[in-house]
Amino acid sequence: MKILKNLGQYGLLGQLILGSLLMSATTALADSSISANGKTPNNNLDSFQASDHYSNQDNALEQITSVSELKDVAPTEWAYEALRSLVERYGCIVGYPDSTYRGDRALSRWEFAAGLNACMNTIERLIQENVAVLKEDIDTLKRLAQEFEAELAALGGRVDNLESRVSFLEDHQFSTTTKLTGEVVFGVAGASNNGGTDNQVVFQNRVRLYLETSFTGEDVLYTGLAAGNSPRFELPSQGDVQTSEGTLSFQDYGDNDVSLDYLSYFTPIGDSVEVFATAAYGATSDYLPTAGNDPIDDGGDGGSGALTLFGAHNSIYYIGGGSGAGMNFKFGDIVTLSASYLAGPTDPASSAEGAGIFNGDYAALGQVTITPTEDLSLALTYVNSYHTPGTSIFSYGAAKLADDYPGAVGTSFANFPGGTDASVAANSFGVGASYRIGSKFVVSAWGGYTIADILNSNTDDGEIWNYALTFAFPDLLKEGNLGGLIVGVQPYLGNPRQVGIDASNSLPLHIEAFYRYQLNDNISITPGLVYLNAPDQQDKNDAFIGVVRTTFTF
Repeated sequence: MKILKNLGQYGLLGQLILGSLLMSATTALADSSISANGKTPNNNLDSFQASDHYSNQDNALEQITSVSELKDVAPTEWAYEALRSLVERYGCIVGYPDSTYRGDRALSRWEFAAGLNACMNTIERLIQENVAVLKEDIDTLKRLAQEFEAELAALGGRVDNLESRVSFLEDHQFSTTTKLTGEVVFGVAGASNNGGTDNQVVFQNRVRLYLETSFTGEDVLYTGLAAGNSPRFELPSQGDVQTSEGTLSFQDYGDNDVSLDYLSYFTPIGDSVEVFATAAYGATSDYLPTAGNDPIDDGGDGGSGALTLFGAHNSIYYIGGGSGAGMNFKFGDIVTLSASYLAGPTDPASSAEGAGIFNGDYAALGQVTITPTEDLSLALTYVNSYHTPGTSIFSYGAAKLADDYPGAVGTSFANFPGGTDASVAANSFGVGASYRIGSKFVVSAWGGYTIADILNSNTDDGEIWNYALTFAFPDLLKEGNLGGLIVGVQPYLGNPRQVGIDASNSLPLHIEAFYRYQLNDNISITPGLVYLNAPDQQDKNDAFIGVVRTTFTF
């Protein structure tokens, strides 16, 4: 009886056992050392062992430790990499004494079940010795055991307790593990405007590597490293610093130098509480339920959603960042209460005055998220924040004013309503909603309002607004693709003259359209166009930014 046709569904372990060695593991069943419980083989295997091919002692099996011992497996063959992975990971694969690999021979279901039993023995022994075993491999073994239940049962008492052995593996398999994930973004982008600023078409990049470590199986410690070279385009500005409206979502202001990008820890407490703590470069969008049903919002990460930071989500989530902690409290399946306190600067090595947790820049946030149905999400957000001179309001808590990073989003007046030499205490309010209509259309909207108290000034408080309407089209033309349209107004100062600024208060309109084409599970290409009308609140001015983003994930 031939092996099941679609064993590819069982992943690497199933394919390897099918394609390579388990036909030879059958011979080992004649020896009681393979037995799961030490019993002598029963009569169910008599005809099995009587085969001339398998009774030939010249074909006795030996343990191997490297696929290099298998002479007739070329490195270009699919079985080579698969066999090496399992041999070197668990050491449960055997070959013939003449160092050949007889993988061109069809397997019977009996032979497959015998090899499955041998690998189960090896993995169980490894776990008893506190050697880490991948959960995916245990899941594969369980599925295989279910599929070959009849054949395994026919083997008799030697596998009577197979199901309990799988349960033992699941209960004891976890050990502290670290997984590496990564994302590489290449961007070809150019900008044009009628303000006279000369921007060239450039090739940009950003690389992020994350080590995800778990200590209990439910918690995660994220350690992120990043490098990149993708500065923002210069757009015509009225203020003393550059407007932040042209910030793309994947931009990195380094010079391809590797640096710490993220250091945060997440852990659940019971079934209703999740705790978040960050030592460096944390943001509220890292833990808050900001996205709802909106696939345009990738948390501001910039590799798969909107092409600009403004297009990702409500600008209120860019207020403050750095070190601190947050928490989500879930009340059933409908209501989630969130709270956080993040203090700048984001540079943990800074020793400047006012750079501590309680005596410098900070943002204290509270949010109520309501999800009455799977398709509808609503959020009400409040942020109380303080910004020392030279620190912009919408900046992720960046330490001090940098020429190439005055803020994440918004006009120069929205980020510095009192100028770069003034401290600001702000109270910000945000509202957002996302609604999925069917499986291929999502509409979202948000708005934000900030009251900026310019300290040590006799002027009125600054009034800062932002709002947007977005349309997402999942699986547009092909499964996995995404179309997006964003129409909104970036954060702008609504009363510049009341705070002593002689400038226009024109609405800085933002229109963005993009289409993400998913080549496969790991590569996507996203062309798009951004139109900015009245950048930095200037009348009779506009700008265009064209982008082609290619994202690789692993």
